[in-house]
Amino acid sequence: MSDKVLMKGNEALAEAAIMAGCRHYLGYPITPQTEVAAYMSKRLPKIGGTFLQAESEIAAINMVIGVSAAGKRVMTSSSSPGIALKSEGLSYLAGCDLPALVVNVQRGGPGLGGIQPSQSDYFQATRSAGHGDFRMIVLAPSSVQEMADLTIKGFELADKYRMTAMILSDGILGQMMEPVQLNFGDIKQHDKPWAVTGTGCQREKNVISSLYLKPEQLEDKNRERYLRYAAIEENETMVEEYQMDDADVCVVAYGAAARISKNAIDLAREKGIKAGLIRPITLWPFPKQILRSAAERVSAFVVTELSMGQMIEDVELAIRCMRPVLLCNRTGGMVMTPEEVLEKIEKAYSIGGTV
Repeated sequence: MSDKVLMKGNEALAEAAIMAGCRHYLGYPITPQTEVAAYMSKRLPKIGGTFLQAESEIAAINMVIGVSAAGKRVMTSSSSPGIALKSEGLSYLAGCDLPALVVNVQRGGPGLGGIQPSQSDYFQATRSAGHGDFRMIVLAPSSVQEMADLTIKGFELADKYRMTAMILSDGILGQMMEPVQLNFGDIKQHDKPWAVTGTGCQREKNVISSLYLKPEQLEDKNRERYLRYAAIEENETMVEEYQMDDADVCVVAYGAAARISKNAIDLAREKGIKAGLIRPITLWPFPKQILRSAAERVSAFVVTELSMGQMIEDVELAIRCMRPVLLCNRTGGMVMTPEEVLEKIEKAYSIGGTV
């Protein structure tokens, strides 16, 4: 496809996954991500793929392990409570060094919460996806186009580093419709000599396991993974900067909150306040060095997020408390207005001027 088409975010993501070579989708319906599963259920059987609605989220993520072990690109998707159920399987994926793409279209919580959009799974994605020492690459789109683009990127990074990549979206981006370009050019594929595909009596057999009974062996494996993670932090961190060249106040936001923040920044500049935005596209790796550099130029920060305040902790850690950091937030499925963000920008500007 070369022309733009009008699509929902969830559907654009699903089509991009197919174009990336994903022919296996395993999931379970939950609002507000059900369109991903519905789209895959229609498309995959027509192109020789496999759509399977598992009996539970737990079953789905364990099926992902099996498909990935066979060397195939595989995806599952869910929303906040469903991702929590997948947490053990996510740890097993990491322990087996298997690539996969996991999509979380966030809703309000904790518990069943509500079906309205939220960003309250930031900690879950970047810190506590499952037990043990491991990381996931976490990609945060802020448009329907990025829902598609970052799906392609997620599959490529997962294969490159043999680990899970997560698309951390939300109910706004999943449900909204925008024009999207689905011409991605050449999509990278990776050889997988480690896959369990049968030897044909031509090679030694491959064994995929997360069990290490010798503690020294497990420690060595964990240290090797963290060397890989360090390379990801060095080479794969992604951000968008908006109006940061002369900014006095830096707004930090991701996903849907970043779209609202851009409008607030425009309003602030109309009032003579030089505000700018740093939008982390990778939530892990988090753009620590970029924020630390910004802290040397701006007088204060505003963190905008649809939670009680989670990413704000990473911002404060990144800048080592060099500047004041204010929080602008709504939660429970509520969404802030540009005017609410502007109010925080004005307060940050008044505080920062006295530092």
